[in-house]
Amino acid sequence: MTAIVHNTSPGLWRLAWRRLRADRVAMASLAVVAAFLLMLVLSASGLIVADWEDEVGVNYAPPGFVGATRTAPATAAQAAQALPDNPFDPLADDIRALRAQMADTGAIDMYGVTDPLAADMAQLRADGNGKAAHAGAGRLATLPFGADKWGHDILKKTIKGGETSIVVGLVAALLAVSLGSLFGALSGYFGGVVDDLFNWFYSIFTAIPSVLMILAVAAVLQQKGVATIVLILGLTGWTGPYRLIRAEYIKHKAREYVLAADAIGASHWRRMFVHIFPNVSHVALVQMSILVVGFIKAEVILSFLGFGVPVGVVSWGSMLNEAQNELILGRWWQLTAAAIAMALLVTAFSLFTDALRDALDPKVK
Repeated sequence: MTAIVHNTSPGLWRLAWRRLRADRVAMASLAVVAAFLLMLVLSASGLIVADWEDEVGVNYAPPGFVGATRTAPATAAQAAQALPDNPFDPLADDIRALRAQMADTGAIDMYGVTDPLAADMAQLRADGNGKAAHAGAGRLATLPFGADKWGHDILKKTIKGGETSIVVGLVAALLAVSLGSLFGALSGYFGGVVDDLFNWFYSIFTAIPSVLMILAVAAVLQQKGVATIVLILGLTGWTGPYRLIRAEYIKHKAREYVLAADAIGASHWRRMFVHIFPNVSHVALVQMSILVVGFIKAEVILSFLGFGVPVGVVSWGSMLNEAQNELILGRWWQLTAAAIAMALLVTAFSLFTDALRDALDPKVK
C-alpha cells in the first residue's frame, strides 16, 4: 500500500523569504542592518562603548590615518616672529627691531607698547601650561577616528549616538504604524461616519507640511528627550500607514472569507484583527521599514535645530550640531563619522525596504 503524499503550498511569508534570499543586495543590506542592531544591543547593555565619555585624547585629536597636527607657536613672541614681513611697510625695520626686543625682554608686545604686567603674565602662563600638561598627561595625540573638543573618542561616540538614533527610529515607527493601522482598520472596515471622522483628521495632518508639523509639536511640548522625539514623530507620522491600511480594509471586508466569518458569528473585532489584518500585515511591515529610515533622518534634523536630545545625551544629530562649529577650525572628523554611519544605515535600510516590498508583493515574479 503506497502512502499518499500531501503537498502543502508554501505560505505568503515563506514565499517572500525565498524571493528575499535570492536577492544578494537585499541579503547584504540585511546583514548591515543586523550589524547595526547588534551594535545597538551591545551598546545599550554596556558591553561596548560604556566609557565613551572618557577624555582619552587631546582636544581635537586628529584621526590616526591623518597623523598628529602641527602644534601652534608656544609664545606670543614666536607667533609674532612667524608673521611675514610686509615689504611695502615703511615701518618694517622698526617692527623687526621691536620683535627682537620683545623676544629678548618679553616686556614689549608686538605693537611696541610697554607691558607692566609682562612678568606676572609670563608666570601665569607658565603655571597654566604646567597644569595643562599635567591634565593632558596620558592622553593620546591621535585616535582611530579622532576626538572632539573634550577629547572623547569619535568612534565610540558614533556608536553611542547610533543607539539613540536607531531607538528613536524604531520606536517612533512602531508607534506611527500602530496608530495608522488601528485608525485605518476602523475607518476602512466600518465606513460611514467613522470613516468621515478619520478622514477629517487625516486631511488636517496632511494639509500642513510634515516638517512644520513636527516643529509645531516640538514647540508645544517644550521638552527635550528621547521620549519627546518619539512622541513627536509617532504622532505626526501615522498618516501614510493609515491611508494604505484603510484602502486594504475597504478591499478585503467584502471578500468571501470575511463574509464566511460573519456567517459563523465572528465579532467585528475578530474579523478586523484575526481574519483581515494577517492578509494586510505586509503593508504595515513595509511602511514601518520605510518610516524607520525617515524618522532617523528626522531625529538628526530635530537635534540639529535644537529640538532633539538634551545635553548629556549623544546622537548623530547632536554630533552634526557640534560639527558645524568644528568645521570652522578645520576639524572635519566628527561630521564625517556621523555622516558615514547615518548614510550606511539609511542606504542599507532603504535597499532592504525595496527588496522587502518586492518580495511581499505576490504579483512580482
